[in-house]
Amino acid sequence: MPRPQVTSREELERVAMRLFSERGFDETTVDDIAVAAGIGRRTFFRYFGSKNDVVWGRFAEGLADFRASLTTSTDTPLGDALREAIVAFNALPPDEVSVHRQRMTLILTVSSLQAHSTLMYAEWRAVVADFVAAHIGADASDLLPQLAGHLMLGAAVAAYEQWLADERADLAPLLDETVARAARSLDLP
Repeated sequence: MPRPQVTSREELERVAMRLFSERGFDETTVDDIAVAAGIGRRTFFRYFGSKNDVVWGRFAEGLADFRASLTTSTDTPLGDALREAIVAFNALPPDEVSVHRQRMTLILTVSSLQAHSTLMYAEWRAVVADFVAAHIGADASDLLPQLAGHLMLGAAVAAYEQWLADERADLAPLLDETVARAARSLDLP
């Protein structure tokens, strides 16, 4: 009996993440995912540009929301606005925590994902740099906005590493603490 055909991006992502868990990321091919989902290879590429994009999920949509949330934070002190937006950007419904742990483990540990992750991180840092630049009247390529982008990303990654190391840890307070410390170290207005 043939497998039922996957009909949504989310279902295809679930199939892929299951295969990554069972076989490993590098050992799973796009063809493996397509076969397990009951679709053709070309159909896979209608949903995702690459196997790497599956791991990052709906990052582009989340990034747009992140940018929008920062844009609406005009009356909040800069450091607080960053902290609140970063915690919100990474907020998870309880039923998505285990898949997100798997996703972040792949992102932070699979060597073959690192180049792709670097591109995604650059987009995330640009959102932070643009926000900081707008608030301090600088260009996004200036030192302080760039430093803020890198420092906020470093704080978020440190929180994720702690979260992944301890199954009992709660991501939101870890992010809140690390980003608040990073913002204070920049002495943002």
